[in-house]
Amino acid sequence: MSWRPTKQGEMTLQQQIIQWITGHIERGDWVAGTKLPTQRQLAMQFGVNRSTVQQALEELKSAGILEAKVGSGIYIADNSWHSLITQTQPNWQKYIDTSLHKPNYHTIQLINEYEQRNDVIRLGTGEPAPSLLPTADIEASLKELSLHPKALGYSSPQGNDRLRAAICEYVKKRGIHVKPQNICIVSGALQALQLIAVGLLEQGAIVFQDQTSYLNSVHPFQSVGMQMMAIHRGEQLAQTLAQQKRKRQAVYYAVPTLNNPTGEVWTTHEKRQLYEACKASRIPIIEDDVYHELLFEAATPPLKSMDDSGQVLYIGSVSKTLSPGLRIGWLIGPTTVIERLADIKMQTDYGSSAISQEIVLHWLQSGKYEKHIEDLRQKLQRRAHYVENILKEKFNHLANWNKPKGGFYIWLKFHEPIVDKELFTKLLHRQVLINPGYIYDPQDAHHIRLSYAYGTYEELQSGLEKLYECVEEAVQKMKK
Repeated sequence: MSWRPTKQGEMTLQQQIIQWITGHIERGDWVAGTKLPTQRQLAMQFGVNRSTVQQALEELKSAGILEAKVGSGIYIADNSWHSLITQTQPNWQKYIDTSLHKPNYHTIQLINEYEQRNDVIRLGTGEPAPSLLPTADIEASLKELSLHPKALGYSSPQGNDRLRAAICEYVKKRGIHVKPQNICIVSGALQALQLIAVGLLEQGAIVFQDQTSYLNSVHPFQSVGMQMMAIHRGEQLAQTLAQQKRKRQAVYYAVPTLNNPTGEVWTTHEKRQLYEACKASRIPIIEDDVYHELLFEAATPPLKSMDDSGQVLYIGSVSKTLSPGLRIGWLIGPTTVIERLADIKMQTDYGSSAISQEIVLHWLQSGKYEKHIEDLRQKLQRRAHYVENILKEKFNHLANWNKPKGGFYIWLKFHEPIVDKELFTKLLHRQVLINPGYIYDPQDAHHIRLSYAYGTYEELQSGLEKLYECVEEAVQKMKK
């Protein structure tokens, strides 16, 4: 106990005393409840004024490391170790709070968390049920693949050459005529949006979208400084876009076929109207077309098929059809744009999974993919019919909806504004997970995105019964 602070160091006497005391705690010499010598004793030991010791002890008390007991003295606090860790670690919360990418809505964080649980009925999930995925066929196709050693290495910037050529052939059926250099393989459609956000747009650029939009539930544009703007697509669309854009940079995000979450399908006229309105103001269009293969009836041509000036960036994916876990999608656009985004992709993930690309290539070339799509559509249609029958039986007096045209969802609208965090939480406590409308439009208290694609038939029946009970309670509570 012969240590004394020195005036020769860079630290003040007070700081040296604080460090000496905390050192004893960190080493375990002084455990919680240890009584410190008196201020007078410490001052004599250190060879300093009592006021210097007092200031050091006060600072340690304010940090929660020491505590004073009236009439007894000063002790090492029970939570001193935790307080010390807090003092010595970087202030991670400040880093988090001031970071570029903002946290998602708490509701969506809960959705992402509870979707991993097997005891929860998922009534809003945007992916096919495990039973709808061709697991055995994919496993069998792994044995049919003849992998070149290069396939086990990093992918090329724009993706597998043969896969891009196969996609060129595949999208011809949609009226899209492109070359492999116009395609970049991406790790799902969401990565395509992220690449566009950081690779093509300046901060403050406008992203036009529908009032109810998938983009409101994820933040690829918002977190890098883009301004989201909801637009009504009426006869005055061209004038509206021109007035809102003015001299600012802008893009239009569109899901014309089986919109997420509403399930809406645009007519050819509506597509042509948007294309011409955006062309007049030189506004690029992002066409998210990941659901079109799941239409129950024949699809109308995409916006990209109308594109004669390289204005439309087209996104496709196998996440909604073949396997979400493969993480394979594609972005089609002008060569200069594709090369730019491929460069950024290589800087972020060094290419999508080469083996996943080989699997998708095999399925496209062998004809397995289209055969699977046909089977998947039929199964989804049966599920949609099953859920609609339950809705007609139980929910006719509570809500309305449009007959689903394909995909995964029914956009269920309740007559009363009952869709809030309370309803979401109440259902969660009953092990039912929904996607409330307010995550797609913050002002929406009427809708939920009801998925018929994920739960088993038994889970759909049970989940809808619990939803009915909670909705009835909410309606009765509102009427009181």
